[in-house]
Amino acid sequence: MKKSLLAAALLSCTMAAHAVEQGVGAQDGTRALDPVIVTATRTAITVDEALSSVTVITRADIERLQPASVADLLTGLPGVTLAQSGGLGAQTSLFLRGTNSTQTLVLLDGMRIGSVTAGLASLEQIPVDQIERIEIVRGPRSSLYGADAIGGVVQIFTRHGHRNGGVVPSLSMTAGSHGLFGSEAGVSGGDKNAWYNLSLGGQYTGGIPACRMGAAEAGAGCFVDDPRPDAFRNWNGLANAGYRWDNGTELAVDWLRSKNDIGYTGSPYGGNRAINEQRVASARLSFSPLDAWQVTLTGGQTKDLSSTTYQGTYYGTYYPRTATGYTDSRRNQLSWQNDISLTRNQSLTVGADYQQEQVNSSTGYLATSRDDLGGYAQYQIRFDRNEVQASLRRDRNQQFGDHDTGALAWGYHFDHGLRLMASYGTAFHAPTFNDLYYPPFYGIASANPDLKPETSRSAELGLAQQLNGWHWGLNAYQTRIDQLITLDSHYYPRNINQARIRGLEAQLGTTLGGWRMQGYLTLQQPLSEGGANRGHWLPRRPERTARLDLDHRFGAFGVGATVYAAGHSYDDLANVHRLGGYSTMAFRASYHLAPTWQIQARLSNAFDHRYETAYYYNQLGRTWYLTLRYSPVMK
Repeated sequence: MKKSLLAAALLSCTMAAHAVEQGVGAQDGTRALDPVIVTATRTAITVDEALSSVTVITRADIERLQPASVADLLTGLPGVTLAQSGGLGAQTSLFLRGTNSTQTLVLLDGMRIGSVTAGLASLEQIPVDQIERIEIVRGPRSSLYGADAIGGVVQIFTRHGHRNGGVVPSLSMTAGSHGLFGSEAGVSGGDKNAWYNLSLGGQYTGGIPACRMGAAEAGAGCFVDDPRPDAFRNWNGLANAGYRWDNGTELAVDWLRSKNDIGYTGSPYGGNRAINEQRVASARLSFSPLDAWQVTLTGGQTKDLSSTTYQGTYYGTYYPRTATGYTDSRRNQLSWQNDISLTRNQSLTVGADYQQEQVNSSTGYLATSRDDLGGYAQYQIRFDRNEVQASLRRDRNQQFGDHDTGALAWGYHFDHGLRLMASYGTAFHAPTFNDLYYPPFYGIASANPDLKPETSRSAELGLAQQLNGWHWGLNAYQTRIDQLITLDSHYYPRNINQARIRGLEAQLGTTLGGWRMQGYLTLQQPLSEGGANRGHWLPRRPERTARLDLDHRFGAFGVGATVYAAGHSYDDLANVHRLGGYSTMAFRASYHLAPTWQIQARLSNAFDHRYETAYYYNQLGRTWYLTLRYSPVMK
């Protein structure tokens, strides 16, 4: 039955989809209105000019799809696989193009985020209501961004103020299954020179049990059997502002703080909680000393703070610092970028990035700080029907020395909107502080100070076309990773000789009879090619995933559905613990009560399928959401 459902979803992806005006599905093919992106080249270009696989998610897409979380929004997009350790608020790991979850760089308003100890960006801490758009660039980007961008780069942009004058308030309230309630309120505004945005939000749910029964006997998941639900709370605040002078000089500041409080199992008396907080603050100044030369200076700090309580007693928190059991991870970042227009069709970008990673923790790490200094250059040219992009970068890491990376991409525009693309790039990832120094846990070694950095080589070939009312795209790639870091059966990190990942991504879109349809298909082979597990699948990466979005508007009414299917995968490199394939379906509807008021309803996992993306961890079953939204400026 599961194979039949998956086959049906895959077939749907090859038969129907849609060209969203500026949203999901913007990858590989152009559309009538190409959005401007900045992540692919660190410069402002349209999707049609990007010689890489790009997906853009706009605010309009977010309000149409009504996701409950960032994971809910990204699931099923080309090359994207996610694993969650429970319901809302649980740890979320992103695997982009079959690479490890630590091998995708995540940026928030240009700032690198994520724990320097675990190496993961806490996507579960990013509130969807505060997101304006997301740009996903698949393929190596170390030649522009440095370490971690082996699988690609995901950049999240928060909501900003409008320059249309006046004050614009916004409000949303959501209720749902498992006692869920959430709200967001904000105010934004601006004029032709200035803009600002302030908003506060929160969410609560009684949650579900993180682990299914039997975990204690299996020694998996939470390692205990506890049927009680794990409640989740989030509080978040966002502020940003900017000013643009008449000569083009621009100054902008961004700030986000999001705090999660989630229960976890393991105590007969309850009171077990994990408290995690994400803080991001940055400032950006751009100006043009000459007409053909733009300078951008960026600086900021990101923090990832965590603490736990056991049976109601704090085992650690970041207040006060004398407590034990806390981890304070931070990054201080500086960037200097110069964009030079050589001719009408040629440009040069040169710059330097500095990053300092620091750990303040009750855990006895042998090293608590390191820095990295990188310099890069990129050349872009268009001639006749050709496009070429070339980039080089050198990073000097305090622990691991110099690393050189590069990329070369070529594109050719045929008639009738057809475009061919080919690229090759290298990348690297440095082991995290946990990989290197985390102390033994219950006598079991869980760190390896002898680990080497991971390096990769990737090649890609793409073909895409945009015609009136529809588009399609195909991308084939291969990535080889040397010294891949994996955990053995005793949770000990090791370098395996090599991993080879081959993949094919396809999407097709159109509008038929007023129905906007978008389909995605990902086929991949993420294999280990070294050590005792040679030929085994890398953990938590299904061989096949597919997604189909359908949407239609009838005046003030809107209806839609999303079908997602995933093949089986494994939770361990030995391929002993199998995670079965599954499919889910979500339905959604919306109604504009007035131009400024909208009510939305969503039913997720409508057929209540039981499945796991991490061994012995439960996922949400059938879940409903109801949202009332007010905004004078509807996206």
